[in-house]
Amino acid sequence: MNCFCLKWMRGCVQAIARQPHTYVKRSLASSYQAVSSASADVLWQVVANLADVSWHPLLGSTNAPNGLMAKPGLIYKAFTRRFPLPIRIFVERVDHHELLSVRLYVLPGLEERVTYQIESTLCGTRVSYSVTLRGWLSPLAWSLIRPHAAKVASALARAAEQTARQALVGSRQPASRPTQDLLSCLPLAVIALGEICRASLT
Repeated sequence: MNCFCLKWMRGCVQAIARQPHTYVKRSLASSYQAVSSASADVLWQVVANLADVSWHPLLGSTNAPNGLMAKPGLIYKAFTRRFPLPIRIFVERVDHHELLSVRLYVLPGLEERVTYQIESTLCGTRVSYSVTLRGWLSPLAWSLIRPHAAKVASALARAAEQTARQALVGSRQPASRPTQDLLSCLPLAVIALGEICRASLT
């Protein structure tokens, strides 16, 4: 299946290359939004963690070290889920807890810019995912990634909500063993106290 897709892509590229002048200045852009019950802090922790893209519909993995957070000027590699193509990613702008902008370089003739924006509202935390494609390969690339790009914002919102739930469950620690032992001894202490009081009355 991958070989077929790659051959199809190669054929499309060759067809477009025959008329490069009609695509050189082509630019495509779109934006998607979702609302999450998770806080802006949790959403930022998810989107700015460059090593963990398990939630992302388009990216499968990166070469970023575990725990590496986004900083301006960072360059790292990622790999797509559908095609075995390495992508070079440049972190362009970071406004903590508010905005993350990156540029993706896949092939000559194609440049992609992605922006994540996080905003707290009365109805929850709104996350926006904006993507802009430039270059003569942008029509082909857009036809391939558009269905998945439309899911990125909602996938990020769900991932943040799951992270928040896991943190809440982890904070609910059971009573410690000494406390449990003390509580189990209370009935015996009450009985012993009753016997002492009874003996003193007699």
